[in-house]
Amino acid sequence: MNRTALILYTGSGCHLCEQARAVAGPVAAQAGWPLAEVSITGNAELTAAYGVRIPVLRTPDGRELGWPFSAGKVRRWLQAMG
Repeated sequence: MNRTALILYTGSGCHLCEQARAVAGPVAAQAGWPLAEVSITGNAELTAAYGVRIPVLRTPDGRELGWPFSAGKVRRWLQAMG
């Protein structure tokens, strides 16, 4: 299935972001979703929106899942999109 990528918002030196990538990446791939990592570092707009919230997963339609999340939670979140 060819889908638009999920976005994983991250930041420089964010150890939680590394954990989120390790959890979300395999689940997204298994569900047929490419995962695009976007760093908020150096982007004032993204930093204002996500600075204290990263890591955050975002779907193309704007749904968001904030950390902490487990593989099961990501799987259920993706399944809810249909």
